[in-house]
Amino acid sequence: MKPIRTFNVSPSLPPKLEPLKKLAYNIHWDWDIEAKDLFRRLDSQLWESCRHNPVALLGNISQVRLAEVCEDEGFLAQMNRSVQQLERYLEERHWFQKNRKHPSQQECYAYFCAEYGLTDCLPLYSGGLGVLAGDHLKSASDLGLPLIAVGLLYQEGYFSQYLNADGWQQESYPINDFSNMPLHLERKADGSELRVEVDYPGRTVYARVWRIDVGLVRLYLLDTNIEPNSEYDHNITDRLYGGDLDMRIHQEMMLGIGGFRALKALGYTPTVFHLNEGHSAFLVLERMRRLIEDDGLSFDEAKQVVQASQMFTTHTPVSAGFDMFNPDQTMYYVGHYADIFGLSREEFLAMGRENTGDLSSPFSMAALALRTSSFLNGVSKLHGEVSRDMFKGMWKGLPVEEVPITSITNGTHARSVVAKSTQQLYDRYLGPNWSDKGPDDPLWEKVNSIPDDELWRNHERARADMVVMVRDWLGKKLSQRGASQAELDKAKEVLDPDVLTIGFARRFATYKRATLFLRDLDRIKKIIMGNPNRRLQFVIAGKAHPKDMPGKELIRQLIHTAREEGIEDYLVFVPDYDTHVARAMVSGCDIWLNTPRRPREASGTSGMKAAMNGLPNLSILDGWWDEADYTATGWAIGQGEIYEDQEYQDEVEANAFYDLLEQEILPLFYNRDANGVPRGWVQKMKNAIRLNTPQFNSSRMLRDYSLRGYFPASDRYFAMKENNYANAKDVAQWKKEVFERWYDITIKSIDLSDDKDIVVQEEIDVKAVVDLAGLKPDDVSVELYHGKLDSDGEITNAKVLPMEHTGKTSDAGTIYQGSVAYESSGLQGLSLRVLPKNPYMAHPHELGLILWANQE
Repeated sequence: MKPIRTFNVSPSLPPKLEPLKKLAYNIHWDWDIEAKDLFRRLDSQLWESCRHNPVALLGNISQVRLAEVCEDEGFLAQMNRSVQQLERYLEERHWFQKNRKHPSQQECYAYFCAEYGLTDCLPLYSGGLGVLAGDHLKSASDLGLPLIAVGLLYQEGYFSQYLNADGWQQESYPINDFSNMPLHLERKADGSELRVEVDYPGRTVYARVWRIDVGLVRLYLLDTNIEPNSEYDHNITDRLYGGDLDMRIHQEMMLGIGGFRALKALGYTPTVFHLNEGHSAFLVLERMRRLIEDDGLSFDEAKQVVQASQMFTTHTPVSAGFDMFNPDQTMYYVGHYADIFGLSREEFLAMGRENTGDLSSPFSMAALALRTSSFLNGVSKLHGEVSRDMFKGMWKGLPVEEVPITSITNGTHARSVVAKSTQQLYDRYLGPNWSDKGPDDPLWEKVNSIPDDELWRNHERARADMVVMVRDWLGKKLSQRGASQAELDKAKEVLDPDVLTIGFARRFATYKRATLFLRDLDRIKKIIMGNPNRRLQFVIAGKAHPKDMPGKELIRQLIHTAREEGIEDYLVFVPDYDTHVARAMVSGCDIWLNTPRRPREASGTSGMKAAMNGLPNLSILDGWWDEADYTATGWAIGQGEIYEDQEYQDEVEANAFYDLLEQEILPLFYNRDANGVPRGWVQKMKNAIRLNTPQFNSSRMLRDYSLRGYFPASDRYFAMKENNYANAKDVAQWKKEVFERWYDITIKSIDLSDDKDIVVQEEIDVKAVVDLAGLKPDDVSVELYHGKLDSDGEITNAKVLPMEHTGKTSDAGTIYQGSVAYESSGLQGLSLRVLPKNPYMAHPHELGLILWANQE
């Protein structure tokens, strides 16, 4: 029966407890251990059953219990302390205010992502990308950045995982009850819902806007599950990464176009747009449309404004991981923008093609983002290299090392992932501000002052807590599946709280090789149980995408192997992996394992979380681990080799893993002193904390994004916009002229002062005459490019020296002069190149134009 009217019923609290609402509706509580303890103290069982959701807790707790705590002076004092802490946090002077000395005007950085992993009661994420986005918002809040964020509010989220009796992954999709989550529905001044409209072929789709307060940061989420939308359009915000390509393009239009319109409706004028992966790249089209229709700019001028103020971060190490749509599908859904821009079909599609000359190639959201952003980055140093190689075709003629994709290594939010008791330990010995301190701060040397015994006992408690959590979690999940009493009883006994525990938790994609450690079953069984005084156990968790059958098969193999080999007590798979399970594992395991095929792991943040809790990592040198001190803070499997024969690779790396366990790890862990403390192991733990926590912290990451990305991009926005976009118009016209004349530029002559063999540090003078085809000398940079030759005769590890414009020749050639000296002996090379130059370009490769001396 349909209701004649609906009501949104809020929790009813006694006046004394009203401050609890303020705490509940700002998820700062997720990284404030006292506030989280406060809600747990209200009703610990209800807190667990409602998935650590304070809004649901307050809405379902008994009035009798509320009356009790109204008379509990201890509870009231803790509540007031938590409220005061939140208020201080929201008002205190922040890093941004101290370090952004002269912001031109009011700044605003808009961050777009398809998923956000903030806390376990907001299941709007699938894995690492979403958790990274959540940490990005938390640290942006900690630093006081003027950042807002945009995403979609999924009615069913990603999925909940359960295993059938055979160990095969099944999916369920619990409905998210938005009215009982820490969400605010945005409304207009008259009280009606704020809604945005997005045009799809033959219809308009409406979305309302919800808000999550993440400390100081506001995250806005669009929800299409409303009237008058059709049932199909309700489903646009149904499931994260669900449906086919047609549904995916619907979602990405809503995220990019709808998200941009939502910010406009809310009154924001962002000075920077940051695309976290390419899912939101359609916002580029809407940004340009508004600049054309509202501000009277041409397409080229609008594109210049967009590019100057836009950033793109890619997390994907393989081209197949990017969303691509066939040309006809793209034109059907967003082709009307071509008419607005005055572009032909092929000109419009070229915006999203890696190879603009291939008219059959699909429209890539990553290519669209790359072409329209001025700051581009991967998420680790190695991933930056992989990305430059992957997209080098978009910058033809440019050495791969100069492809303008840099890297900012990911970080994780320390206060969100370090266990409560461990945070309190750090607070005692490092001070209360340890979580924000950078790698160069002398505070980190104080880690060595933490008594070994105290650090070890704290970790032993964390391991015991994890074992209890795993047993309870397994029992609950088995009960939901209808398991037998024997299975439930067995779940109560898995794992040993005194045994060396290796943790592995991540998405079950085949390249992550979750079963590599089981390659030689006889050997691993001997390691696990062969020596009763040096046993080993594994805790494994993770989800496979619902359509990834090989990933699901890996999970099934794990379950079957544990059963058939009699090691179920020592090899435990924890179903329905989420942030709650993750936090228990990264604090309670002893080692964090990661075995991807290098270089397929773009970053991998779970190992960072483990390190912050004092866990050494045991990993292939990939992602972040490749740039860590992997000797002092853990162990490397291999030395970064890349194999063509994957079977051989698996054999070599599995054996390296076994050798490390037998020869180094087990002896170090079980070598105890008279007090039962493994001194050598504790030193590894301290190294992991001291070296990895400050370096792989999202606070450091956000400072990097600010100094290298947000601040310069925001400055470029103001420069483009001033005087009615005068600079944008000038730069757009300049780019047009450069494109028109570029291919007529010729390098007429190159003269060297000495063409014979030379000695180290002997200076060579170089004079070049260039016909600029009507461009001015200031429009280009003429550079000497020199370095050693590799075995293929190519200049490698080149250095670039700009040449100086010194005059004209009688036939109007432009003279450039410079000098070069080599710092080492051997076969060296020298070339000369011409690049466009403009003070308003973020980098010299923005136009993708380059002329080499050997290409006259």
